[in-house]
Amino acid sequence: MFHPGKSGLRLQTLIYSDHLRYLFMKLIFTSYSSSPEFDQPREWLKRIEGYTGILESLSKDNTVIGIERINYEGEYIQQGVQYFFIRQKRKTVHFPWRIHRLIKKLSPDIVFINGFIFPLQIIQLRLKLGNRVKIIVLNRSEKPFEGLKGYLQRLADTCVDAHLFSSSEFGKEWVEKRNIHDREKIHEVLHGSSIFGARSKDAKRSGSSPTGSPVFLWVGRLDANKDPLTVVKGFIHFLAVQPLAKLCLIYQSEELLPEINDLIKENKNVLQAINLVGKVPHQQLQAWYDKADFIISGSHYEGGGISVCEAMSCGCIPIVTDIISFRKMTGPGKCGLLYEAGNEKALSDALRLTMQMDIKKEKEKTIKQFREELSFDAIADKINKVIHSNFDLV
Repeated sequence: MFHPGKSGLRLQTLIYSDHLRYLFMKLIFTSYSSSPEFDQPREWLKRIEGYTGILESLSKDNTVIGIERINYEGEYIQQGVQYFFIRQKRKTVHFPWRIHRLIKKLSPDIVFINGFIFPLQIIQLRLKLGNRVKIIVLNRSEKPFEGLKGYLQRLADTCVDAHLFSSSEFGKEWVEKRNIHDREKIHEVLHGSSIFGARSKDAKRSGSSPTGSPVFLWVGRLDANKDPLTVVKGFIHFLAVQPLAKLCLIYQSEELLPEINDLIKENKNVLQAINLVGKVPHQQLQAWYDKADFIISGSHYEGGGISVCEAMSCGCIPIVTDIISFRKMTGPGKCGLLYEAGNEKALSDALRLTMQMDIKKEKEKTIKQFREELSFDAIADKINKVIHSNFDLV
């Protein structure tokens, strides 16, 4: 058997150390906005758990640190992630020297910034850190700035090594306007996922959610973009061929509620089929997702589509509009159905197709799509691939 000498052992140690550094890097996640209405770490992290789950998954292979700004000062550890809380009573600070000093002191390999709406601060961060540390921006559905702010974004882009969009299609406008100079900087990674998941049939039966055959669920604001009117109109047409179907609408705002009530009054035969549920606390949504067969969306635009993501994690088959984010989330074609936004007939036709579905198999396909593309572990895996494929950090 070959036994390496001292030089061989030293070489092996160096290679092993480099390998560990490649796998276990120090990642910092932060933002330049503050939420001073929160003063307890646990309460705040609960509020953003659809995002922190990504950090927790990344901590399996990396050292992960979160820097948060609420009305609290101190450190906190949760699920393998070290959090530093900095008290900040103002929503934003133009010259965040304190947070930049902390980042510099922590010696990260990569810093992730939530949102590209603070270009001035990103420029300062690059000047503070130098060129060794990589900076990655997580796009939060914001649109590119114009004018002076647009110029600052273009300047800040020279300080950024990568941009993560939920779909590369969202990045096209940024490239066309030159706010992002290089298309190669854009990578497809979701910025949040579902804290829920598919449960056993027995667990589902124990809930107090709606019953019906089949059950369709809609979750969102009653505004023009979410377009509940098209959803209700399309569903009313569908009831002509599937009178046993049920539609439940959960909503956090009531802008279009009068119009929806008028539609229902005009079609009194649908009174038992459409349930205007109203507001439901987020932690209680899983019970509704568990009892629904389908999740419907009428959105004309979505940056992330978290409610659809949550429903899919529980096995709700998506019947959603043919827009960028939903095409990405559903494959397209790997699960569910897409229809033209604002077209009630197209929705009605899609709903009719559900009558021919093998619901059990389609639910299985939906959960598979969620786990492989939309879950926290899937998102973390995509981020790791972006890091390891594009940056020489060894």
